[in-house]
Amino acid sequence: MNILDENIPEDQRSQLLTWGISIHQVGLDFGRKGMKDEEIIPFLHTLRDTTFFTRDLGFYERKLSHSRYCLICLAIGKDEVAVFVRRILNHPRLDTKAKRMGKVIRVSHVGFSIRQGVAQKEAFFAW
Repeated sequence: MNILDENIPEDQRSQLLTWGISIHQVGLDFGRKGMKDEEIIPFLHTLRDTTFFTRDLGFYERKLSHSRYCLICLAIGKDEVAVFVRRILNHPRLDTKAKRMGKVIRVSHVGFSIRQGVAQKEAFFAW
């Protein structure tokens, strides 16, 4: 299941749906409007195989990695979200739920960085 943080504009959600990407959003389909950041992680623990997309870079912390979900932090403009969500979901390293689970990922224009578990190193992959 793919979930957008409520900080993602509606037009970006609509574009993803137009492209046939199954997506839900906090405050619309799940959780409640106005959920605080500290409420998101416990909420994700109640779900399975969830990829959570946010523009809040505070979620890019190794300690937040968990086998039940993937956190993807988008370090891009708010009007670029749909393009980068589609791009990351289609990338060969992350194109299945199994490949994404347990990871915390930071996406930017130059590529993406992955943090996972207790590993000290961060892996970077250019587009």
